[in-house]
Amino acid sequence: MTTKLKNLGPGLLFAGAAIGVSHLVQSTRAGADFGLGLLWALLLVNLFKYPFFQFGPRYATATGESLLDGYHKLGNGVLTAYYILSLATMFTIQTAVTIVTAGLASSLFGDFPTFEIGNKVITSTEIWTVIITSICLLLLMIGKYRLLDKLMKIIIFTLTISTLIAVSMAISDNSNTISFTQTLPNNSLEIAFLIAFMGWMPAPLDISVWQSLWCIEKKKAINKYNTKSALFDFNVGYIGTIFLGIGFLLLGALVMFNNGETFSSSASVFSNQLIKMYTSNLGDWAYIIIGIAAFTTMFSTTLTALDASPRAMSKSTQLLFNTSSKFNYNFWIILLAMGTICIFFFFASEMGFLIKIATILSFITAPFYAIINYRLISSKYTPKDWRPSKQLHILSWLGITFLIGFSIWYLVTL
Repeated sequence: MTTKLKNLGPGLLFAGAAIGVSHLVQSTRAGADFGLGLLWALLLVNLFKYPFFQFGPRYATATGESLLDGYHKLGNGVLTAYYILSLATMFTIQTAVTIVTAGLASSLFGDFPTFEIGNKVITSTEIWTVIITSICLLLLMIGKYRLLDKLMKIIIFTLTISTLIAVSMAISDNSNTISFTQTLPNNSLEIAFLIAFMGWMPAPLDISVWQSLWCIEKKKAINKYNTKSALFDFNVGYIGTIFLGIGFLLLGALVMFNNGETFSSSASVFSNQLIKMYTSNLGDWAYIIIGIAAFTTMFSTTLTALDASPRAMSKSTQLLFNTSSKFNYNFWIILLAMGTICIFFFFASEMGFLIKIATILSFITAPFYAIINYRLISSKYTPKDWRPSKQLHILSWLGITFLIGFSIWYLVTL
């Protein structure tokens, strides 16, 4: 068991990347608006997405290469599609998660005074965005994967403990009966929320690529990190994301359900409303606990996304253009950090539109990633011993059907 715990890494990185807006904002909001009525949706989408996330570490450790190498073997068209989609969304997604983290940092650690540069007023959130992006950039460029691996164990532990404490306290302070009656949204606004909730829970499917790249790095660090240990590692991280999703759903249901509060559609504003709501309902003690849970949730997403997107783009560029020197990891991570800051400073007014585009792309491409991951893991490129079992084949077919139907439903309700 000691060896298994030591081998934990990529699975926790997956958890760190997944437990972000989907948990802090979407799960809590689901609890606030529907109580525990959408628990069925949380469990169902995690079940149907499971195989396609799991195929990342399975393929990487069974073959010694990332999913991107596998996509390349399936054809340049598959890898090119991934490359274009990633390039189109990586800056917007990174900016979105960093803004939420910066908003929480401003609330927890204090505001900076505003000042002007030319005609531009620089706010506290913008200053925190630069600080957080710079801290993450330095950590990753200096410490690289080994430091990220160690940091994430601390972050996930802190996140788990603080969330469990908050849920326990909320349950102990609750005097109302908790209803487990499940509900199905029946109007256009509720259906739109359900689709967004399920679409980002626990994460977009392209994170399976990130997981495969982290597994390759882990294998370099620990020779004994094989397919069996990788699957155990992944399952720990995946089950953890489910339990924390339920935890945030419970917090929303216990503290916010039927209280008449109107919540902002802005993730950063909602996050600050969230902390204040817990404080007013549970007492001042909740501020630091919820604050730590919320901040570590978003910081882990910001840090892992800043590492993974450049890692994926560097590998994709190498495979597509047969170059590995100029457009390497350092090039992409600096570009992503600078792009994140520039988008926030100069296109903040367009962030809603940009995030909507990124969200739509994530939703409608989920079947694409599911199909190619399934096709790759079932192909001759995967050693026979590590191809899916009959049960996993069936779950994959059901998952693909579910995701295609889900994407069509989303497009119809746009």
